[in-house]
Amino acid sequence: MSYLLNQLNAIRHLAEIEAMATSKKVITREEWEKRLNDVKVRKEDMNKLVMNFLVTEGYVEAAEKFRLESGTEPDIDLATITDRMAVKKAVQCGNLEDAIEKVNDLNPEILDTNPQLFFHLQQQRLIELIRNGKVEEALEFAQEELAPRGEENQSFLEELERTVALLAFEDVTNCPVGELLDISQRLKTASEVNAAILTSQSHEKDPKLPSLLKMLIWAQNQLDEKAAYPRINDLSTGALEDPAV
Repeated sequence: MSYLLNQLNAIRHLAEIEAMATSKKVITREEWEKRLNDVKVRKEDMNKLVMNFLVTEGYVEAAEKFRLESGTEPDIDLATITDRMAVKKAVQCGNLEDAIEKVNDLNPEILDTNPQLFFHLQQQRLIELIRNGKVEEALEFAQEELAPRGEENQSFLEELERTVALLAFEDVTNCPVGELLDISQRLKTASEVNAAILTSQSHEKDPKLPSLLKMLIWAQNQLDEKAAYPRINDLSTGALEDPAV
């Protein structure tokens, strides 16, 4: 973790210097590692990044253990993570009625103030009916629950029409909207409701660590135009690779 942060800070520093240069500079591994070692990253800041990731992604047991080991306090009650993960799991398993009930138990205002989220949960519920071959029930549900919302919102109507189109194909492998039946659609809906719950708890809906890694990639790409230096190509290992000269 500290190595990645050092890499990012070193890149920022070098980019400021190289912005004034006209030729592409070559930085040796020895010189680059010295730059990395000169960058100081507080352990407390790294711990906060880890805790933020664990809390946002819902790893409640790991967050509790990390709290005890590092002394880093989460910014929300860890007990709420269990409730949030129960909602997420219900959506991922296709139990939408249970998921909606659990969201309302947590905070009724979440769905009352977010019509798009409520529509997507109801849309996923329709998808599950279609998946289970309950054609008549699916049509009735679409007409009574989703059609009125589609009349009020054009984007909702378009999504409803795409979903109902699943009923026109016996073999969904040939259906142009067959991806709605993929597990990835459940995961997308689960991610949306997870983010909404986090927002209602005044917590960031996305963990900071992935954003930091995206920033590292962007910074390296920018510096590539000005210098050849040991860069991180595999984020999973964080290993430096010598520049091609």
